[in-house]
Amino acid sequence: MTKVKYIRVSTTEQNTGRQEVNAKEFSKIYIDKTSGSIQFTERKEASKLISDIEAGYISEIHISSIDRLGRNIIDILTMVEYFNQKSIRLFVENIGMFSLIDNKPNPSFKMIVSVLGNVAEMERMNMLERQRQGIELAKAKGTYTGRLHGTRMTDDEVLAKYKAVVRELKNGESLRRASKIGGCSLGTAQKIQRLIAS
Repeated sequence: MTKVKYIRVSTTEQNTGRQEVNAKEFSKIYIDKTSGSIQFTERKEASKLISDIEAGYISEIHISSIDRLGRNIIDILTMVEYFNQKSIRLFVENIGMFSLIDNKPNPSFKMIVSVLGNVAEMERMNMLERQRQGIELAKAKGTYTGRLHGTRMTDDEVLAKYKAVVRELKNGESLRRASKIGGCSLGTAQKIQRLIAS
């Protein structure tokens, strides 16, 4: 049974050094370079981590902050619950707390994680809203240039990027819920709905 660390950064350009400061403490480190909107279970290294959990190799997981698990509170709490069921102690470094104490769920941990998860989700929604407002302002001024030439995604790339949205819509969930869980705009969710229907 081993202690491991999970690291996620948003893009391949981002440096993982800040999250690796205590790397020597761990038997293994899993590093994903992917968007937080991709569900934990669908990430390459996170999938390996889950396989190792299922094989009984892991007893403790460290992460730098709770948003490393996901962008929305549902995904975060789902993963925390999964770790609890597997009797794995999750340690969140920036709050200095374990998810389990004496192999029982830590009530303080769940409360703080819920608050932090909601704050992270609100920050993301606010960022998307500011981005939208900035685009509207730029359009009004006539300075909006849209995406850089050549960066337009194909339909397949859109579906691959927003797997969570595809799953929610196929399950009959609303566009608003699908966009919130998938971390995209309502317009993108509508486009995905059209692609699924076509």
